[in-house]
Amino acid sequence: MERDTARAAKEIDVRVKFMHPVWQEHSLEYGTAHSAGLDLRACIDGPELIIPAGERAAVPAGLAIEIREPGIAGFIFSRSGLGTKEGLTVSQGVGVIDPDYRGQIIVSLLNTSGQQRRIERGQRIAQLVFLPCFTARLLPVDELSATDRGAGGFGHTGKI
Repeated sequence: MERDTARAAKEIDVRVKFMHPVWQEHSLEYGTAHSAGLDLRACIDGPELIIPAGERAAVPAGLAIEIREPGIAGFIFSRSGLGTKEGLTVSQGVGVIDPDYRGQIIVSLLNTSGQQRRIERGQRIAQLVFLPCFTARLLPVDELSATDRGAGGFGHTGKI
């Protein structure tokens, strides 16, 4: 992959521990020079994993990471093609890899399609994106400031 100077200016150091032989057959890399996420792969021991319609499966990614940059966490997102074409999405919406987590990354996939789906060993199953994260300093109060919206939620502004 051609190195992009814009990417190089925004790089962070992340240590990677490869824990499965799939990573001897494939590289952990960005799909293109401008991809936001690293492709995670299904590190299963058999040739395939079947996920029945409407069910979830915890799929090992075969690696652990150590984020070296303060204020950064890893976020696991669905791969757009896998979600759109096959109905396989990250089950909790987005997975969070806390900066102090050192265990193997596991991707929980949900089959939203009406039929069983097959994941092959080494298949790209999700993407890992590194983003800033903040911790909150909680300030207990009796009242919150007023806004035009107030407590209106879930569709209070209409559909169109």
